[in-house]
Amino acid sequence: MERSPQEHMPDRILIVDDELATCDILAQRLSREGYSCILAKNGKEALHHFYKEDFSLMISDIKMPEMDGLELLKKVKAVRPQMMVIMMTGYAEIDAVVEALRFGAYDFIMKPCNLELVASIVRRASEKKRLEEVVEYFDQYLEELVEERTANLQMAYGMLQKAQLDSVKMLVVAIEAKDPYMRGHSDRVRKWSRKIAEKLEFSEKNLESLEFGALLHDIGMIPIKDEILQKPDRLSPEEYQYIQEHTLIGTKIVEGVSFFKDKISMIRHHHERFDGSGYPDGLAGESIPLEARIISIADAFDAMTSSRPYRRAMSREDALAELEKAKGKQFDPKILEIFLRERIYFP
Repeated sequence: MERSPQEHMPDRILIVDDELATCDILAQRLSREGYSCILAKNGKEALHHFYKEDFSLMISDIKMPEMDGLELLKKVKAVRPQMMVIMMTGYAEIDAVVEALRFGAYDFIMKPCNLELVASIVRRASEKKRLEEVVEYFDQYLEELVEERTANLQMAYGMLQKAQLDSVKMLVVAIEAKDPYMRGHSDRVRKWSRKIAEKLEFSEKNLESLEFGALLHDIGMIPIKDEILQKPDRLSPEEYQYIQEHTLIGTKIVEGVSFFKDKISMIRHHHERFDGSGYPDGLAGESIPLEARIISIADAFDAMTSSRPYRRAMSREDALAELEKAKGKQFDPKILEIFLRERIYFP
């Protein structure tokens, strides 16, 4: 970080005038105020000093040979826009004063100079510059502090995300341990759901939420009895009704955890049908949460193309044909069209 305002060095002033007597008088008066003064007889010589040394302020006549004060002002401001510049001029050059102020001069002094007025203007300019340095110092300090805090927060957020993801993965392992036929199911549903949502231009935050919801969509299967999940024959109506309760069971499992709050609708509604004949609430059309409509397609496709205890896996072509048949009935036709058209199901 740059030198703090408390370490401010004495102001050095560059005085520029082709009348050397004027330079000397001004330097003597300002030296009594504690300023260190360097003299130059024209703009060209002043620039030589300016490029080599550090100055807090410059006092320059406007009308000078070789390079006048306006040209000097422009060159100085181009290099150091914050440089304090006070212009000196005669009464006949008021238009030049206006132009100098337009180009960034701090103030002007009329010749012949009133030395007490000059000292007062220089004091004000010096105080203003010191205040600007204080503001700049603390702006930089705050910026560095914010960057440091932001980096710490990002690291903490990353650690929290990893902890959350690890927790979700453990839950997914628990789900898949119940039924070996489901191994990899949640992750495939997550992957395909994200691809669909990317085509729908979800924000990164919403994509992340969707991925967690997709991983957890079957969390309600954990308490379901193994003999039902792994039954080699088709389920009875009573057993099928019991299986359907996994959407409500899953909701109960996560509803007390704030991190899962925005995933609840995906867990509860991923078996709703677009025509309203699904479960658990019989929602229809766009009243079904968008994320749940996305997950339902990925879930159904993976279920059809995976082997179950009571049937062999369908071919990809047959599963796609089944999805097409259910367009507008079980599935949102627009989302299904994306899944089919973009070939989301490919690795």
